[in-house]
Amino acid sequence: MKASVKWIGKELFMGTSDSGHTIVLDANAGASAPSPLENVLISLGACSSVDVVSILEKSRQNISACRVDIQAKRVDSVPKLFSDIHLHFVISGQEVAEKHVERAVKLSADKYCSVALMLNKTVNITHDFEIVDD
Repeated sequence: MKASVKWIGKELFMGTSDSGHTIVLDANAGASAPSPLENVLISLGACSSVDVVSILEKSRQNISACRVDIQAKRVDSVPKLFSDIHLHFVISGQEVAEKHVERAVKLSADKYCSVALMLNKTVNITHDFEIVDD
């Protein structure tokens, strides 16, 4: 896997993936696009959500939506690394079993989500969930 990042002016950078997709990042506290650290949170949420949806579908749960709200705390010193990240999954569907959602979130966090597994070496990552009946 490869990627490149190109400075495109002021504090804007364009990242291009090996597959040819691009994303703009803004180092100016996210004024024009997500900041690099915001993108880390988005990537964590996307990676975890992919796992949770896949596991729930394989468990034959009738889900219609999955959203993850992410909150992060950063340390006060420079570099301002993340100290804590909390993921709150909101799963919508019909007759979705709590035990299956709990299992899916746990498997994603502990076994499948590459982003979480990399981050949790230095960041305290926690999870919870709620189920919304359609």
